[in-house]
Amino acid sequence: MRSVHILTGLLLLGGAGAAGHNGMGRPGQAPSGTNHGAAIESEGTLPADVSPDSRNRLPLIHRENLDDRGRKAYDAAAGGSSSGVPQGAAEIRLHGTGVDVRWASPLGRQITELAILTVAREMDQPYEWSLHEMEGVSVGVDPAIINVVRDRKPATGFGEKETVIIQIGREIFGQHKLSAATYASALKLFGPANLVDVIDLMGQYSGTATRLTAFNQHLPPQMKQFLPLPFTLPDDIHADSRSRLPVVRSQNQNPQTAPTLYSRSLEPEGTGPAQIARHGAGLKSLEASIGRRLMDLAILVTAREYDQQFDWTLNELAARQDGLEPAIIDIVRERKPLTAVGGKEGAIVEFGRELFGKHIVAAETYAHALDLFGERDLADLVVLMAQHSREDTVLIGFDQHLPAGQKALLPDR
Repeated sequence: MRSVHILTGLLLLGGAGAAGHNGMGRPGQAPSGTNHGAAIESEGTLPADVSPDSRNRLPLIHRENLDDRGRKAYDAAAGGSSSGVPQGAAEIRLHGTGVDVRWASPLGRQITELAILTVAREMDQPYEWSLHEMEGVSVGVDPAIINVVRDRKPATGFGEKETVIIQIGREIFGQHKLSAATYASALKLFGPANLVDVIDLMGQYSGTATRLTAFNQHLPPQMKQFLPLPFTLPDDIHADSRSRLPVVRSQNQNPQTAPTLYSRSLEPEGTGPAQIARHGAGLKSLEASIGRRLMDLAILVTAREYDQQFDWTLNELAARQDGLEPAIIDIVRERKPLTAVGGKEGAIVEFGRELFGKHIVAAETYAHALDLFGERDLADLVVLMAQHSREDTVLIGFDQHLPAGQKALLPDR
């Protein structure tokens, strides 16, 4: 069985399955019948801040220049690539420090919690925001800057690092591009290793927000929700889990154990991403159940909603090899109505468009997807989308370009 799509060999979000399928197809060779007037060739002049060897904003990593930890990470990333060398987000991550970024980054907890809050705000995720607002205050994040993020006010009058963190999040998630000026400022302030860490942390929490939103995770009724939302959350939730999925307890879980606030067990009992992850069986199980073709579609929907050329193009090539019909690909690419697509295909596209475009999945959309896929496969489909949300964050942040000679298959914005 082929390994699972993902361009990178990334670490899993929440431990649900294994990731690794590169999905690259044959670089430099577009599928037959592909002719998109808006597509550009990647052989053109690269931006001034993009390295011609890595085709992103960082120089290419060479294995012989790494320490033992770095070589192990390099080999793990190479194992998830059809070319045998790390590329895309996996290659970019090799520039990081290798620490547990949220808890041990040299940048400090105030910066990492601010980065998480910025993501939660840009993705309108109330559960993630509310818990991390409390966590942020507990580690010393200035309440005034939290208010700036919450209310989307201009980030002026604060430190340079805090200001650039907010700007990074607003550009990546709001504009799907990180400007050269913002990137240059962040690189000067943080250095390459810490900048890779913090942007990947943002990607990780975009994946967490994806799962929380998909399953409509609420806070317990006794806890205040601190984030103003442009919509009213649906109430199709279970009383025990406060989400669309019932509580699944692990064998070692004591229901009488109280959660510890401001620690690694921040989530209230029975709630949160770890609880959601218990409903999945992993991406190998998903592939055996629904097949690569529908998984490819979920990946493409995510890449399209992020306007992410690298993720889209390499996975379109693989999707066509896996039998995904060109007409369906075009509907996603061109954001066409779903009048001609129904069944599981239509449900995946509508689910992804609402999840990433509106930051809320309607009760009717969720119920339809649940009926078609069941809890286990739907949980794993959302994990797959969450992983690509993380990937796309890193690819955008470091302006990853396609391999030389590969035709771009997503319309240039």
